[in-house]
Amino acid sequence: MSTLEQLQAVIDKSQRIVFFGGAGVSTESGIPDFRSVDGLYNQKYDYPPEQILSHTFFEKHTDEFFRFYRDKMLCLDKQPNQAHLKLAELEQAGKLLAVVTQNIDGLHQAAGSRRVYELHGSVLRNHCRRCRKFYSAEFIKNSKGVPTCDCGGVIKPDVVLYEEGLDDSTVNGALSAIMQADTLIIAGTSLTVYPAAGFIRYFEGDTIVLINRDKTPFDRQADLVFHDKVGELLGQIVVR
Repeated sequence: MSTLEQLQAVIDKSQRIVFFGGAGVSTESGIPDFRSVDGLYNQKYDYPPEQILSHTFFEKHTDEFFRFYRDKMLCLDKQPNQAHLKLAELEQAGKLLAVVTQNIDGLHQAAGSRRVYELHGSVLRNHCRRCRKFYSAEFIKNSKGVPTCDCGGVIKPDVVLYEEGLDDSTVNGALSAIMQADTLIIAGTSLTVYPAAGFIRYFEGDTIVLINRDKTPFDRQADLVFHDKVGELLGQIVVR
Protein backbone atom coordinates (compact mmCIF):
# COMPACT_ATOMS: atom_id res chain seq x y z
CA MET A 1 0.00 0.00 0.00
CA SER A 2 1.20 3.50 -0.79
CA THR A 3 2.38 5.93 1.88
CA LEU A 4 1.50 9.49 2.81
CA GLU A 5 5.11 10.48 2.10
CA GLN A 6 4.77 9.22 -1.48
CA LEU A 7 1.58 11.20 -1.96
CA GLN A 8 3.17 14.34 -0.52
CA ALA A 9 6.11 13.96 -2.91
CA VAL A 10 3.78 13.64 -5.90
CA ILE A 11 1.80 16.74 -4.91
CA ASP A 12 5.00 18.70 -4.24
CA LYS A 13 6.28 18.13 -7.79
CA SER A 14 2.90 18.50 -9.55
CA GLN A 15 1.80 21.76 -11.16
CA ARG A 16 -1.38 20.70 -12.98
CA ILE A 17 -3.35 18.39 -10.69
CA VAL A 18 -6.87 17.37 -11.66
CA PHE A 19 -9.11 15.80 -9.03
CA PHE A 20 -11.79 13.37 -10.20
CA GLY A 21 -14.21 12.64 -7.36
CA GLY A 22 -17.30 10.60 -6.58
CA ALA A 23 -19.73 10.09 -3.73
CA GLY A 24 -17.03 9.01 -1.28
CA VAL A 25 -15.69 12.56 -1.23
CA SER A 26 -18.89 13.82 0.42
CA THR A 27 -19.67 10.96 2.80
CA GLU A 28 -17.42 12.54 5.43
CA SER A 29 -19.74 15.55 5.28
CA GLY A 30 -22.68 13.28 6.13
CA ILE A 31 -24.07 12.89 2.61
CA PRO A 32 -25.01 9.24 1.91
CA ASP A 33 -23.25 7.22 -0.76
CA PHE A 34 -25.57 5.50 -3.24
CA ARG A 35 -23.70 2.23 -3.66
CA SER A 36 -22.00 1.47 -0.38
CA VAL A 37 -23.38 -1.19 1.96
CA ASP A 38 -25.29 1.44 3.93
CA GLY A 39 -26.01 3.67 0.94
CA LEU A 40 -29.32 4.65 -0.63
CA TYR A 41 -29.34 1.69 -3.00
CA ASN A 42 -29.57 -0.70 -0.07
CA GLN A 43 -32.47 1.06 1.64
CA LYS A 44 -36.09 0.14 0.97
CA TYR A 45 -38.58 2.39 -0.81
CA ASP A 46 -41.75 1.78 -2.82
CA TYR A 47 -39.53 2.02 -5.90
CA PRO A 48 -35.77 1.41 -6.21
CA PRO A 49 -33.78 4.69 -6.14
CA GLU A 50 -32.38 4.18 -9.65
CA GLN A 51 -35.97 4.01 -10.97
CA ILE A 52 -37.09 7.09 -9.04
CA LEU A 53 -34.06 9.03 -10.27
CA SER A 54 -34.83 8.37 -13.94
CA HIS A 55 -36.19 10.74 -16.57
CA THR A 56 -39.16 8.43 -17.23
CA PHE A 57 -40.12 8.33 -13.55
CA PHE A 58 -39.79 12.12 -13.27
CA GLU A 59 -42.20 12.53 -16.19
CA LYS A 60 -44.74 9.92 -15.07
CA HIS A 61 -44.60 10.16 -11.26
CA THR A 62 -43.39 13.71 -10.64
CA ASP A 63 -44.97 14.01 -7.19
CA GLU A 64 -43.37 10.74 -6.01
CA PHE A 65 -40.03 11.86 -7.47
CA PHE A 66 -40.04 15.04 -5.41
CA ARG A 67 -41.02 13.22 -2.21
CA PHE A 68 -37.88 11.09 -2.53
CA TYR A 69 -35.75 13.97 -3.82
CA ARG A 70 -36.57 16.28 -0.90
CA ASP A 71 -36.05 13.54 1.63
CA LYS A 72 -32.82 11.99 0.33
CA MET A 73 -31.10 14.29 -2.16
CA LEU A 74 -31.37 17.76 -0.62
CA CYS A 75 -28.71 17.73 2.11
CA LEU A 76 -28.59 21.50 2.39
CA ASP A 77 -27.24 21.66 5.96
CA LYS A 78 -24.00 19.79 5.18
CA GLN A 79 -20.61 21.48 5.23
CA PRO A 80 -17.38 20.91 3.24
CA ASN A 81 -14.95 18.43 4.79
CA GLN A 82 -11.14 18.24 4.78
CA ALA A 83 -11.07 16.95 1.19
CA HIS A 84 -13.06 19.89 -0.20
CA LEU A 85 -11.01 22.40 1.80
CA LYS A 86 -7.63 20.93 0.81
CA LEU A 87 -8.57 20.95 -2.88
CA ALA A 88 -9.58 24.60 -2.65
CA GLU A 89 -6.22 25.32 -0.99
CA LEU A 90 -4.37 23.51 -3.77
CA GLU A 91 -6.23 25.53 -6.39
CA GLN A 92 -5.46 28.81 -4.63
CA ALA A 93 -1.78 27.79 -4.56
CA GLY A 94 -1.84 27.32 -8.34
CA LYS A 95 -1.26 23.56 -8.18
CA LEU A 96 -4.78 22.29 -8.93
CA LEU A 97 -6.10 22.79 -12.44
CA ALA A 98 -9.68 21.63 -11.89
CA VAL A 99 -12.10 19.48 -9.93
CA VAL A 100 -14.22 17.04 -11.91
CA THR A 101 -17.02 15.70 -9.74
CA GLN A 102 -19.88 13.26 -10.01
CA ASN A 103 -21.46 14.84 -6.92
CA ILE A 104 -24.39 17.27 -7.02
CA ASP A 105 -24.07 18.84 -3.55
CA GLY A 106 -22.07 22.00 -4.38
CA LEU A 107 -19.63 21.43 -1.51
CA HIS A 108 -16.53 22.02 -3.64
CA GLN A 109 -17.71 25.55 -4.43
CA ALA A 110 -18.75 26.08 -0.80
CA ALA A 111 -15.15 25.26 0.20
CA GLY A 112 -13.80 27.84 -2.25
CA SER A 113 -13.01 25.85 -5.40
CA ARG A 114 -13.66 27.87 -8.54
CA ARG A 115 -12.99 25.58 -11.48
CA VAL A 116 -15.43 22.73 -10.87
CA TYR A 117 -16.95 20.55 -13.58
CA GLU A 118 -20.16 19.03 -12.19
CA LEU A 119 -20.78 16.06 -14.48
CA HIS A 120 -24.13 15.21 -12.94
CA GLY A 121 -25.36 18.76 -12.30
CA SER A 122 -26.23 20.40 -8.99
CA VAL A 123 -29.14 20.48 -6.56
CA LEU A 124 -28.40 24.20 -6.09
CA ARG A 125 -29.71 25.05 -9.57
CA ASN A 126 -33.36 24.61 -10.48
CA HIS A 127 -35.23 26.02 -13.46
CA CYS A 128 -38.79 26.25 -14.68
CA ARG A 129 -39.19 23.96 -17.68
CA ARG A 130 -41.45 26.51 -19.37
CA CYS A 131 -39.85 29.93 -18.85
CA ARG A 132 -36.40 28.91 -17.44
CA LYS A 133 -36.74 31.07 -14.31
CA PHE A 134 -34.18 30.12 -11.65
CA TYR A 135 -35.21 28.75 -8.24
CA SER A 136 -33.02 27.92 -5.24
CA ALA A 137 -32.64 24.54 -3.57
CA GLU A 138 -34.30 26.02 -0.47
CA PHE A 139 -37.39 26.83 -2.55
CA ILE A 140 -37.57 23.19 -3.70
CA LYS A 141 -36.98 21.90 -0.17
CA ASN A 142 -39.76 24.05 1.30
CA SER A 143 -42.30 23.54 -1.48
CA LYS A 144 -45.14 21.03 -1.31
CA GLY A 145 -45.96 18.44 -3.92
CA VAL A 146 -44.65 19.28 -7.38
CA PRO A 147 -42.85 22.68 -7.24
CA THR A 148 -44.27 25.05 -9.82
CA CYS A 149 -43.17 28.40 -11.23
CA ASP A 150 -45.12 31.66 -11.18
CA CYS A 151 -45.92 30.92 -14.83
CA GLY A 152 -47.37 27.52 -13.96
CA GLY A 153 -44.49 25.44 -15.30
CA VAL A 154 -42.90 22.56 -13.39
CA ILE A 155 -39.52 23.35 -11.81
CA LYS A 156 -36.85 20.72 -12.51
CA PRO A 157 -33.59 20.33 -10.60
CA ASP A 158 -30.44 20.71 -12.70
CA VAL A 159 -29.33 17.15 -11.97
CA VAL A 160 -28.64 14.53 -14.61
CA LEU A 161 -31.19 11.75 -14.19
CA TYR A 162 -30.85 8.24 -15.54
CA GLU A 163 -31.68 8.21 -19.28
CA GLU A 164 -30.45 11.80 -19.62
CA GLY A 165 -27.18 12.84 -21.29
CA LEU A 166 -24.38 14.83 -19.73
CA ASP A 167 -23.99 18.52 -20.56
CA ASP A 168 -21.67 18.90 -23.56
CA SER A 169 -19.80 21.98 -22.35
CA THR A 170 -19.20 20.40 -18.93
CA VAL A 171 -17.92 17.20 -20.53
CA ASN A 172 -15.60 19.09 -22.89
CA GLY A 173 -14.20 21.21 -20.06
CA ALA A 174 -13.60 18.17 -17.87
CA LEU A 175 -11.89 16.19 -20.63
CA SER A 176 -9.70 19.16 -21.58
CA ALA A 177 -8.56 19.55 -17.96
CA ILE A 178 -7.80 15.83 -17.61
CA MET A 179 -5.77 15.85 -20.83
CA GLN A 180 -3.68 18.78 -19.53
CA ALA A 181 -3.04 17.28 -16.08
CA ASP A 182 0.34 16.03 -14.90
CA THR A 183 -1.27 14.26 -11.93
CA LEU A 184 -4.77 12.77 -11.73
CA ILE A 185 -6.20 12.10 -8.28
CA ILE A 186 -9.21 9.77 -8.45
CA ALA A 187 -11.09 9.63 -5.16
CA GLY A 188 -14.27 8.36 -3.57
CA THR A 189 -15.57 6.54 -6.63
CA SER A 190 -16.03 2.88 -7.54
CA LEU A 191 -15.32 3.76 -11.20
CA THR A 192 -18.41 1.85 -12.30
CA VAL A 193 -20.66 4.75 -13.41
CA TYR A 194 -20.38 5.46 -17.11
CA PRO A 195 -19.81 7.58 -19.07
CA ALA A 196 -18.09 9.47 -16.24
CA ALA A 197 -15.77 6.59 -15.30
CA GLY A 198 -14.47 6.51 -18.87
CA PHE A 199 -13.06 10.03 -18.52
CA ILE A 200 -9.89 8.82 -16.84
CA ARG A 201 -8.80 7.13 -20.10
CA TYR A 202 -8.02 10.61 -21.43
CA PHE A 203 -5.27 11.20 -18.87
CA GLU A 204 -1.83 11.45 -20.50
CA GLY A 205 0.21 12.76 -17.56
CA ASP A 206 2.71 11.24 -15.15
CA THR A 207 0.96 9.96 -12.03
CA ILE A 208 -2.44 8.49 -11.14
CA VAL A 209 -3.38 8.49 -7.46
CA LEU A 210 -6.40 6.41 -6.40
CA ILE A 211 -8.10 6.98 -3.04
CA ASN A 212 -11.16 4.90 -2.23
CA ARG A 213 -12.45 3.08 0.82
CA ASP A 214 -12.89 -0.17 -1.16
CA LYS A 215 -10.94 -1.78 -3.98
CA THR A 216 -11.79 -0.70 -7.54
CA PRO A 217 -11.24 -2.28 -10.98
CA PHE A 218 -8.62 0.43 -11.59
CA ASP A 219 -6.36 -0.27 -8.59
CA ARG A 220 -3.70 -2.08 -10.63
CA GLN A 221 -3.41 0.76 -13.14
CA ALA A 222 -2.82 3.48 -10.54
CA ASP A 223 0.66 4.54 -9.41
CA LEU A 224 -0.41 5.17 -5.81
CA VAL A 225 -3.39 3.43 -4.17
CA PHE A 226 -4.97 4.27 -0.80
CA HIS A 227 -7.93 2.46 0.76
CA ASP A 228 -8.71 5.33 3.12
CA LYS A 229 -11.24 8.06 3.71
CA VAL A 230 -10.53 10.87 1.25
CA GLY A 231 -10.75 13.77 3.69
CA GLU A 232 -8.67 12.12 6.39
CA LEU A 233 -5.89 11.41 3.90
CA LEU A 234 -5.87 14.72 2.00
CA GLY A 235 -6.18 16.64 5.24
CA GLN A 236 -2.65 15.53 6.11
CA ILE A 237 -1.14 16.97 2.93
CA VAL A 238 0.90 20.17 3.25
CA VAL A 239 0.44 22.66 0.41
CA ARG A 240 3.75 24.37 -0.40
